Amino acid sequence: MQCPIDGTTLQIAERQGVEIDFCPQCRGVWLDRGELDKIIDRSMAEAPAPRGGGYDDKPRKKKRESFLSELFDF
Repeated sequence: MQCPIDGTTLQIAERQGVEIDFCPQCRGVWLDRGELDKIIDRSMAEAPAPRGGGYDDKPRKKKRESFLSELFDF
């Protein structure tokens, strides 16, 4: 399969039962149907209970970056 951005051949990585197609050149990531649902389900299961107060996107961003770094060894 080719990267839709730059035409490089995509590589496949499987982490924790989730298969991810990624471009080693532009670092784009593509998921097959249902794979995003698996990631969301796992993320929700691992997420700590919400604390009182206003909405804060920083913990969510750190969680996402942590998940991606685990997958791709950033």
